[in-house]
Amino acid sequence: MTLIVPNRRSLLAGAVGLAVATPLQAAVLTPRQAEGPFYPEAIPDDSDMDLTQFAGGKAQGEVIELTGRVMNEKAAPLPGTIVELWQANTFGRYHHSGDGSSQPRDPHFQGFGAVAADKDGAYRFRTVLPGLYPGRTRHIHFRLVRDGQQALITQMYFPGEKGNERDGLFRWLGSKESQQAATARLNGGDKAKLEFDFVLA
Repeated sequence: MTLIVPNRRSLLAGAVGLAVATPLQAAVLTPRQAEGPFYPEAIPDDSDMDLTQFAGGKAQGEVIELTGRVMNEKAAPLPGTIVELWQANTFGRYHHSGDGSSQPRDPHFQGFGAVAADKDGAYRFRTVLPGLYPGRTRHIHFRLVRDGQQALITQMYFPGEKGNERDGLFRWLGSKESQQAATARLNGGDKAKLEFDFVLA
């Protein structure tokens, strides 16, 4: 797998204007999960923190903001960690030739983004609420790279989703503690603003 080094625009966008999230998950390592089959075949030239505007247009779907921190078990920030995100579009289809879904593609949805955590370990993405991929609950994929080495591959789940308890990968997490560590939090009860912290060993 090729290491993605974000361009200057990506790094600046990921580091500006971030509120530091309360490290509610600091005692629990973020669980590892399967990468899945749809990591991008080619990284888009525009792979910044805003996945909602691409190729001269705006993505379809409900826009959401995702913020959080990358930290160790003692809640100390891990600045410079590269956070990669990829996901299905609003219709539940990935921008990948292996996704044979009959759902439409969205040419204006970026599908992938990468940012570097700032000095406080904070990161930010603007994306759309992913649609439901067949057989899965709603989720977003992440890959973290630290000091040039892959540090974590995981999936983030959405709070209150009916499909979570039926999803095989969510159930595989086992304990409620691990499931909570893999589930985003609502910021102020707003479903369009989510928080998700990464806790690395």
